[in-house]
Amino acid sequence: MTAPDVNVQTNITGKAIDVWSAVADPRRITEWSPESASVRCEVEGTLPVGATFSGSNRNGRRQWSTKCRVIESEPGRAFAFDVTFKGMAVARWRYEITDGPDGVCVEEQWWECRGVFLRLMGPLGTGVSDRRAHNEAGMKVTLAALKADMEA
Repeated sequence: MTAPDVNVQTNITGKAIDVWSAVADPRRITEWSPESASVRCEVEGTLPVGATFSGSNRNGRRQWSTKCRVIESEPGRAFAFDVTFKGMAVARWRYEITDGPDGVCVEEQWWECRGVFLRLMGPLGTGVSDRRAHNEAGMKVTLAALKADMEA
């Protein structure tokens, strides 16, 4: 796959496996993300490749739901999933975790996967006209909250 459309990173004092365990349980994203309202999974805890979950998102008064499928789940290293809306590709999200001299570096990566229809209709449903800038700002908030949570 090509380079992500947005890539945000932070350093977290802690162990890679602990950070991975947090991000590989999608229900926890609601603790950190300003856009994620709820996540429903059939499996408890970290999710393996092939597992699915649904997410409800919000932006002000606007709300929408998506379906997600885990495509990568490597303990202590990476977690990624593809997002669809009514069967149409929306995005790919990935967390890459690498050990460093002062803890771990966590990268949150996002790829735009929407086709023409969703790019045109998305702003009406979500209230977001510049998805790239909106996601970058949200990713910075998410990683700052993840860092604070993991270091508490």
